Amino acid sequence: MTDAPIARVQRVMPAAAEVVFDQWLDPESLAEWMCPHPVRVVDLTVEPRVGGTVRFDVDDSGSRALITGRFMAIDRPHLLRFTWSESDWADLTAVSVVNVVFEPLGDDQTLMTIEHSLLPPDVFDDYQSGWVDVCDQLTEFLHRLRGVERQ
Repeated sequence: MTDAPIARVQRVMPAAAEVVFDQWLDPESLAEWMCPHPVRVVDLTVEPRVGGTVRFDVDDSGSRALITGRFMAIDRPHLLRFTWSESDWADLTAVSVVNVVFEPLGDDQTLMTIEHSLLPPDVFDDYQSGWVDVCDQLTEFLHRLRGVERQ
């Protein structure tokens, strides 16, 4: 057991759990909101099955990084769990774990909880604030999606 801190963000999302869950597995959606802006996803792979790959090639103002992982659990619309490693971490062998839980709140809201564990200590603060930004961007994306669906 480790006493390493866990980056944890909890947010009420403006959509049903199935809708929020599905955004995590949709490449077009992920490209919009996954990395805190101004970081951009320039290429990604998502194989939504246990053991499948998740891979983000990102650009941060000209600096590139590769984020890779494997899905450990996919339980629609309740849970996603996947590993996460990043090419610009000091320890290139480090593997962290992202756990995302989706709890329905009525018909059109979801309590989403992201817990990112086993992070290298030197990147913890960046990830804690980064997941907050990602939640904000996903919220904005869901509002736009809802607007398109109503038209």
